Amino acid sequence: MVMRFLALLPLFYLIFASSFSFVQPLCHDDESFALLQFKESFIINQSASHAPSAYPKVSLWRLENGDCCTWDGVRCNGNTGYVISLDLSSSCLYGSIDSNTSLFRLLHLHRLNLADNHFNHSQIPLGLWQLSKLTYLNLSESAFSGQIPPALLQLSELVSLDLSSNPLSLQSPGLRGLAEMLTKLEHLHLVGVNISSTVPNSFANLTSLTSLHLEDCGLHGEFPSGIFQLSNLRLLDLGSNPDLSGRIPEFNRSFPLEYLSVKSTSFSGELPNSIDNLKSLSTFDVGFCHFSGSVPPSLGNLTELIELRLKFNNFKPWTLSWLNKQSKLIILDVAKTNLYGNIPFSLVNLTQVRFLQLWSNKLTGPFPSWLANLTHLTDLALGANELHGPIPTSISNLVNLQSLTLHSNHLSGTVEFDLFYILKNLTDLELSVNNLSLLVRPNTTTSREKFKVLGLSFCGLSDFPDFLRNEDELEYLVLSQNKIHGQIPKWMWSLSKDTLQCLEMSNNFLTGFEQAPDFPPWTNLRVLDLSRNELQGSLPVPPPSIYVYYIANNMFSGEISPMICNLSHLSILEMSYNNLSGFLPGCLGNLNDLLILSLQGNNFHGSIPQMFMRGSKLRMINLNQNHLQGPLPRSLLNCTKLEVLDLGKNYINDTFPSWLGLLPELRVLILRSNGFHGVIGEPLSNFEFPKLQIIDFSNNSFKGKLPSKYFQNWQAMRIIDVGRLKYMHAIPGFQIPGRIWSARYDYQMSLTNKGIETKYWKIQDFLVAIDLSSNRFEGEIPEVVGNLKGLHMLNLSNNVLMGSIPSSLANLTNLESLDLSQNKLSGEIPPQLADLTFLASLNVSHNRLTGHIPQGKQIVTFENSSFDENAGLCGSPLSKKCGPVGNSSLPPSTFDKKQSSKSPIEFGWKVVVVGYGCGLIVGVLIGQIVITRKIDWFIKTFAIDQQTRRLVNWKGRRN
Repeated sequence: MVMRFLALLPLFYLIFASSFSFVQPLCHDDESFALLQFKESFIINQSASHAPSAYPKVSLWRLENGDCCTWDGVRCNGNTGYVISLDLSSSCLYGSIDSNTSLFRLLHLHRLNLADNHFNHSQIPLGLWQLSKLTYLNLSESAFSGQIPPALLQLSELVSLDLSSNPLSLQSPGLRGLAEMLTKLEHLHLVGVNISSTVPNSFANLTSLTSLHLEDCGLHGEFPSGIFQLSNLRLLDLGSNPDLSGRIPEFNRSFPLEYLSVKSTSFSGELPNSIDNLKSLSTFDVGFCHFSGSVPPSLGNLTELIELRLKFNNFKPWTLSWLNKQSKLIILDVAKTNLYGNIPFSLVNLTQVRFLQLWSNKLTGPFPSWLANLTHLTDLALGANELHGPIPTSISNLVNLQSLTLHSNHLSGTVEFDLFYILKNLTDLELSVNNLSLLVRPNTTTSREKFKVLGLSFCGLSDFPDFLRNEDELEYLVLSQNKIHGQIPKWMWSLSKDTLQCLEMSNNFLTGFEQAPDFPPWTNLRVLDLSRNELQGSLPVPPPSIYVYYIANNMFSGEISPMICNLSHLSILEMSYNNLSGFLPGCLGNLNDLLILSLQGNNFHGSIPQMFMRGSKLRMINLNQNHLQGPLPRSLLNCTKLEVLDLGKNYINDTFPSWLGLLPELRVLILRSNGFHGVIGEPLSNFEFPKLQIIDFSNNSFKGKLPSKYFQNWQAMRIIDVGRLKYMHAIPGFQIPGRIWSARYDYQMSLTNKGIETKYWKIQDFLVAIDLSSNRFEGEIPEVVGNLKGLHMLNLSNNVLMGSIPSSLANLTNLESLDLSQNKLSGEIPPQLADLTFLASLNVSHNRLTGHIPQGKQIVTFENSSFDENAGLCGSPLSKKCGPVGNSSLPPSTFDKKQSSKSPIEFGWKVVVVGYGCGLIVGVLIGQIVITRKIDWFIKTFAIDQQTRRLVNWKGRRN
């Protein structure tokens, strides 16, 4: 019996030992005190964390609560009792942290998560190196700042590092040191960290890497393509690094990538056909890049796709016909990608899609009624296409729809607004710029979400919609280009007082205010556009929150209120073509954020004050067509970002302001029809007017020789730009919670083209023009003019120029308009001018030219008037035949008797069309547009742009 008992002893021991092992050792006292001391170094502040689930995990940490291993966020080793994991993410901690923190006494920590707290912009403490066993470190979104310490590289066991969304800088160590020292990394997230470097090739050696998140880090240079093909990589996000270039390589075998984003970078080339080897890819975002070529149909084989964004690239024309297998797709964003054709019925298979963005393409055909089957849709954007026909009533089936964008199409018919009231979740509705007639019935009270965005321009409205009375959450309201007459009702001034950001009522027939407000009541209004109406009286002063203020083309009178100068956020002040008078307020110079100052076509008088302060952000100043006098203020030199300066049609009396050449960004300089006088002389350096493209000094009293030395300096006029048709512009914008507002303001000017004063409401980005006509310039036309190969327009008419026409003008292969009339030029017309194939207008009349008129393809198309009053000219198109060479005689010229020293020519303007919209140029004034070599494309593009250019880019919650 004893022997049997002794034999069983080992078994009893094993059972006892096994039972004892389940008793977890207590937390060590020194670590308990360290945790409590760490807790006491912070205060609890609910605003220190942003996660909806945030709560103070440390609030119940107390000694009397027993073992610290049981405290919220603390985990210990089951055998040793040492704290190995501390998760205080979203714990509402507020306060600074330094290298003496008791946290660094937890020497056995493997995991540390302090994300989503507020550490008061303290630096990441150097003492972090003491936690040598760390494998996981997350300090994201915790208000750390400064340089990431080199001590971080000593944490050689790190597998996961997340420092995202902090104002941090990674310089020393840089990315190279990080990749070489932290070789075990699997997760590296540095979103928003200022790295400002290239990505080293050594990152391709991190074979364990599964996620690399480097969005918005200031990366530049070429991205190593080998990183795409890391065998374990599942997430790669390089977005919002605009100077980072690269290409997406071919994938010759299956790779595990699930998330790939290079959005808003300079990546280019073609998307690889082998993209379908990424069998697990669920998110693919290449929006706002420079990709070209064809969109590979192999994308259609990626059946795991949940999010596909290709927007704003330069793809060849393509269709969506291959997109029918993506049954899991939730987000499809292919805006502005050169889509064409009908919206294919195959999209009906995208039964899970919620976010469908097809706007700004060339989609045609009717609005597909079958789209109503996509009942999960929350955002549908089909704006800026060529859709036609009615809006089907079946759209009311989209019960989850929150945003509907249909602007800038050819949709037609009568639409009852009740159709949209049925969609009870709809908050954003854009119907502007179609051929719709909106029928608004008296408001019926229904339980639905309030509207936030309403675009109702070109909807045939004759009254202010009555249902607006109950809309108190509007952020963006456009009622432009309708037929609304009479006064603005009093109730409009109390509309959405606390939420309204943008109010657009331009291009109607509004005459005044039922109750004129001294100060509109909207506390958050950013954009107010009342332009192109018939409003009279004093200017209403917008609220201090205003960014963009348009009241152009009305009948407002009186002086500018000094209260305007208190609008410290103002970026665009557009008051053109009113009856405003008085002196220009010098306090306008206090508007530090002002980009556009346009006061043309008023009755301002007196001198331009010295109002332009150092640090000015002004891009365009247009004071054309007023009664301003005196010299130019030298404070204009403070406007170092100025691109357009138009002071034409005033009474400014000054010598040539050569100091304007020191403005480094100046592209357009118009001083015509003033009292400028004297000799232009020579530039003080070779660097004056480095970017000047358009100069108009016509109708002044300049004298002396043409400024040949300036011609040599104007480098921007030597460039021949054959790129895409673009326009000079500024883009103001602002951001509010949940939305981004941006718009485009196209610069404007007037030039005399083909003898007609032409209003350019948009200035081609490549346009190069010189107009020195109607002055007293004398001497010869310098040969150096022929070096300005970018010239499209050259007007030297109505001066006292002598000598021959230089043959070097034949180098101006882009020249479209040449006017040398009313001078004293002699000799023959250079036969080389016949080779100027784009020359659409030529005028050499009223000179002393002789000989044969060159017989080129262009010249023979000109009228006789182009060569009038040159008694020695002969040949087509003149009726005078040329005799044998050498026998032509030159009769006495009557030119001297007919030409005075200055014969200014006045012309009228043609107003044809008006424009519309919130936050962009008001109006379209089309005159004689300079003929381009792609005239059909130009006219088509210009016409389309006129329809769409005023629409706000208002990005919604889910963008």
